[in-house]
Amino acid sequence: MLIDATNLILGRMASIVAKRLLAGEEVTIINAEKAVVTGRRKEIFDEYDARMRIRSLTNPRKGPFHPRRPDDLVRRTVRGMLPYDKPKGREAYKRLRVYVGAPPDVQEKACSLPEAHIDRLSAKRFVKIEELSKHFGVKL
Repeated sequence: MLIDATNLILGRMASIVAKRLLAGEEVTIINAEKAVVTGRRKEIFDEYDARMRIRSLTNPRKGPFHPRRPDDLVRRTVRGMLPYDKPKGREAYKRLRVYVGAPPDVQEKACSLPEAHIDRLSAKRFVKIEELSKHFGVKL
């Protein structure tokens, strides 16, 4: 299954993708940088900044490591909705592919998830994953 993440709410999309992965489907997400996180802009940036500051006091080079690129942020969000500690969750996670933009080898038509679309909630407050990544210093 091929999903275009343009204007899809990240959490809703991730939960739908996690269910399909657990059902045995292979899922590919394109345009990961165009997914959105709903909420107040300042609160979203503050929350993600606080998450990035979490480090080990003894040796920060040993982690924890936090994703900054859009494709990694989306992958990690989906992973959080899978039972990753169990073998079935790890196998499901291996069936997930996430891309920034649309790779040239994608021939089939991408579908959108209407239940996760931003227009469904008519949300006025949201931040695109692309803006969040640029805030962390990622060059797209």
